[in-house]
Amino acid sequence: MEQVFPKCQKCSTGILIPLSDYGREGSSIMYKAWVCTHPDCGFNIRIDNGELSIGKSVEQSFK
Repeated sequence: MEQVFPKCQKCSTGILIPLSDYGREGSSIMYKAWVCTHPDCGFNIRIDNGELSIGKSVEQSFK
């Protein structure tokens, strides 16, 4: 089944895609963040320690 993701409301060019992560205890966290696919936009929304963060800079992790 094909998934349809929402259009970015900031740039109207990119698509918001979900990203998952793992918690401190190793459990999976589905859709921890949503990130715009347009490289010049940079919009993102994420959950960190139960708090919602919008627009925090996205950087590559080397962990």
